[in-house]
Amino acid sequence: MGLLDRIGMVLKSNINAMVSSAEDPEKILEQSIIDMQEDMVQLRQAVAQSMAALKRQEQQLNQAQTQSNEWERRAMLALQKGDENLAREALNRKKGYADTAGSLKASVDQQAGQVDTLKKNLVALEGKISEAKTKKDMLKARMQSAKAQENLNNMLGKINTSGASATFERMEEKVMMAEAKAGASAELSSDGLEQQFAQLEASSGVDDELAALKMKMLESSSQEAPALEPADDVGKKSVGNMIDAELDALRQELDQDK
Repeated sequence: MGLLDRIGMVLKSNINAMVSSAEDPEKILEQSIIDMQEDMVQLRQAVAQSMAALKRQEQQLNQAQTQSNEWERRAMLALQKGDENLAREALNRKKGYADTAGSLKASVDQQAGQVDTLKKNLVALEGKISEAKTKKDMLKARMQSAKAQENLNNMLGKINTSGASATFERMEEKVMMAEAKAGASAELSSDGLEQQFAQLEASSGVDDELAALKMKMLESSSQEAPALEPADDVGKKSVGNMIDAELDALRQELDQDK
């Protein structure tokens, strides 16, 4: 393949690619229908002209047949009058019109066949145009749907789904953290309240026991008081010292437990 042939092929392929990319299916189909409608107009004109020509030929055929019949009647009239020469001349005229009628009859039959063919083609073309219009509307709807789908896909392609997903996950994690903090706070506040009540109940028990102990000591002291002799101060002091020592030991033990 020569250089010029290769250049020609490249140019031709580029031109075809440009034409293909520039083609709008809707416009192409619309133009095709317009061309078909123009053909239908021309075909209707051809049918009308053929029908008019057929009409004229039929009229000429009828006239030729009428003249042929008329000259035959005149020939018979001439024979009745005994004029054979005139009858012969009338038959010659009749033959001329009969020959013309025969030729016209063949032409009329041929023209009638052409008219029928043109009518059938016209009906077929009308059907194709109707079918083309329906198909054009269907393809137009499909093209619009395809363009809408393409636009939607382009829009979805521009959306950063991974970033959006990461954002949602991050927000969900924050919500879960807030819920955990709220639960812990509620639990802590509940534990503090229970602890306060426990301390209150414990202190109430100690206070009650302390009051009972005081009451017991009062009862014990009131029962033992008459047995003590007023003059025995040394004994009282020794007993008081023993009680003080026991109390001090009890305080030290309590301080160590704390």
